[in-house]
Amino acid sequence: MTKTPVVMEPDETPGTPNGPRRGLRRVLGFWGPAALSVGVMAPTLAMSITGPGAAELVGSAAPLAFVLAAVLVLLVSSGFVALSGEFSHAGSVYGFVGGAVGPRTGFLAGWAMLGTYLVFPAVSLSGIAVFAQAVLQTTGLAPGLDWFVLALAGWAVVGLLAIGGIRPTTWSLAIVEVVAVLLILVLMLVVFWRLGAGTAPGGPRAAEAVLRLPEGTTAITAAAAVTGGFLAFAGFESAGSLGEEARAPRRTVPRAMLVAIGLGAVFYAACMVAQSLGFGTDPAGVAAFAGSSAPLDDLAGRYVGTPMAVVLDLVAVISAVGAGLGCVVVGTRLLFALARDRVLPGRLASVAASGTPLAPVAVELAMSLALLAGFRLAGASPSRTFFSLATLGVLSLLVMYVVTDLAAARLRWRAGRRAAVAWPVLGALAAGTVLGLEIASVASSGDAGPLVVVGWLVVGALVLLLPGRVDRIARGLARSRDVSGGPPGVVA
Repeated sequence: MTKTPVVMEPDETPGTPNGPRRGLRRVLGFWGPAALSVGVMAPTLAMSITGPGAAELVGSAAPLAFVLAAVLVLLVSSGFVALSGEFSHAGSVYGFVGGAVGPRTGFLAGWAMLGTYLVFPAVSLSGIAVFAQAVLQTTGLAPGLDWFVLALAGWAVVGLLAIGGIRPTTWSLAIVEVVAVLLILVLMLVVFWRLGAGTAPGGPRAAEAVLRLPEGTTAITAAAAVTGGFLAFAGFESAGSLGEEARAPRRTVPRAMLVAIGLGAVFYAACMVAQSLGFGTDPAGVAAFAGSSAPLDDLAGRYVGTPMAVVLDLVAVISAVGAGLGCVVVGTRLLFALARDRVLPGRLASVAASGTPLAPVAVELAMSLALLAGFRLAGASPSRTFFSLATLGVLSLLVMYVVTDLAAARLRWRAGRRAAVAWPVLGALAAGTVLGLEIASVASSGDAGPLVVVGWLVVGALVLLLPGRVDRIARGLARSRDVSGGPPGVVA
């Protein structure tokens, strides 16, 4: 391994090409990174849309699919936990993989991540439109309001929250998701109370069905259901983007990821049990669950009443706002890190007095607005916009997961920790399997998503061919390690 010596002035932000510049500040404790990971995962939003897909595949055993998904996510997270325990970098995997393997692989991992977080904010904003429309239609306030107007309102809220500084932003994320989860817990408690009283579909014995796969379920079908659950955890790695804003990041960031996964796993399992039992585990109940476009709404209407359904739609809107905000934070830090290393225009590396990189925020918001406007002009519904963009982001994210886990395995192997190599290797296999299943599913529907992602990755590879780009990345990663105190790594 080689290390490039760099002489820096005390105030100089690592990677800044032209001398001292205001940089990111370490102002967060443990809960800031944890709130970011949970906010981007958006468990409330996930539970509002993902359950029916699992129910269609494995019936009343949908909760079991989410439990198995949590195990796979823990395997995938092993690579992120290992690398974030060695490196702290605003560019997340760009710095992690770059330090573990080298500048080329680090850049490609970061480029794949950038592809995800350029489209994920628009995914969340279209989710805002989906559930806000449901509220307006149910209440009769403005049933015909164009979804783009609602998405634009969400866009403005996310933008205002994103420029306020990282501490207010992470507090906003925490409050948003806590309120949303608490309201869903009210519905879950009603369902469980009715179940205990014997007045829910199927009675108490129905609980046994959530632990058994239906007879005749194939391995491919079960794997597809687990894949849906796996994707509900997408974003757990977001805490890694706060490596330069969290105190003691090589301790807090890995723990934040694990806590986010743990909280998500418990919430998902409990919520899926409530949904499965709430609809009923007999064939009619499973069919109703699988055919529901808004399962929490349907349960609320059945067990509590229409007002509760409206409240839960508002909860989903709130969760989508939090997810959009978190995705903007992650994308902003990655753009900042790439600009600081002069891979992107240097003006994107400027930081406002609030500690927010405002130019990258503007890029994220502009990209979101352009995507939403493009889909609206094409006549797409908010649901189609949501799933089309989510497909692009998820595919690129899974590529990044595979690369990151393999980088962690390589780092452990070179460090002589051979026994610990198995976990990130298994994580890479898990992420690769999910990626393959997603590609097969998307390709079978004729969606061009995989080709778009391949094109994006090819563009990233071409960027590396530009004169001096690899050297700039190597020098930037070296400066970041010198300042953060990380290990030398591989810089050439």
